[in-house]
Amino acid sequence: MLTYRRALLMLAAGVALVLALWWWADASLAWLAVPVAAYVAAAAYGSSRISSSFFVETMWRGPTDHPHIALTFDDGPVPGTAQVLEILARHAAPATFFCIGQRARQQPEMLRQIDAAGHLIGNHTFTHSYFIDLFSPRRLRAEIAETDAAIAAATGRRPRLFRPPYGVTTPNFGRAIRASGHQCIGWSVRSLDTVAKDEAQLLNKVTAALAPGAVFLFHDTSAATAAVLDEFLRRARERGFRVVPLDQLLGVTPYA
Repeated sequence: MLTYRRALLMLAAGVALVLALWWWADASLAWLAVPVAAYVAAAAYGSSRISSSFFVETMWRGPTDHPHIALTFDDGPVPGTAQVLEILARHAAPATFFCIGQRARQQPEMLRQIDAAGHLIGNHTFTHSYFIDLFSPRRLRAEIAETDAAIAAATGRRPRLFRPPYGVTTPNFGRAIRASGHQCIGWSVRSLDTVAKDEAQLLNKVTAALAPGAVFLFHDTSAATAAVLDEFLRRARERGFRVVPLDQLLGVTPYA
């Protein structure tokens, strides 16, 4: 598996080879563009594909030998979270809510409702800033720590599960996550519910993605998700799938 460290070593080796050929064989230094371009391509892929574990080890799918799936919801808590909780309760379906720290601090009662219903709560940074990928490791550690504190203040539990905003990782994120001791969590099915314009298409998309070990990414901020969730859970059950807690599916410890 290609990782950030291995990519750096390959970049260094490639640059060293080109310099050696330049020194001993009068090769053109323009060949330096080859290892640099390869590194940039690898880093771009690793940053945008959380399942690659390029910058930090990430769990994103469970075993495929049982028809088990897990549901995750990002960006809450918000008022719409209550409707999602009601639907999940009707189906006795557990879920994991990756919460933004600012919202968790503003709505501690909703956090307590999530926890009391038996769902897991994970860390999704404090601000979910559009520019969070540019933050330093120190600032990212503060984002993670503040969110942990907000969740712990409401529920008495300090989460170990972390999902980076937008699913984008960077070298700084990798350092911050390792330093904080969290487990990075990705997904195997991205619903794209926040940009869905057709609820029927969204429902058909996530239904078609049902597969053993699948981890679904939804948003409790999305009205489209609330509209299709009940039918999606019914279809999953009809097809023989069982929704299980994320920690059970992935074999992880959810709280410190």
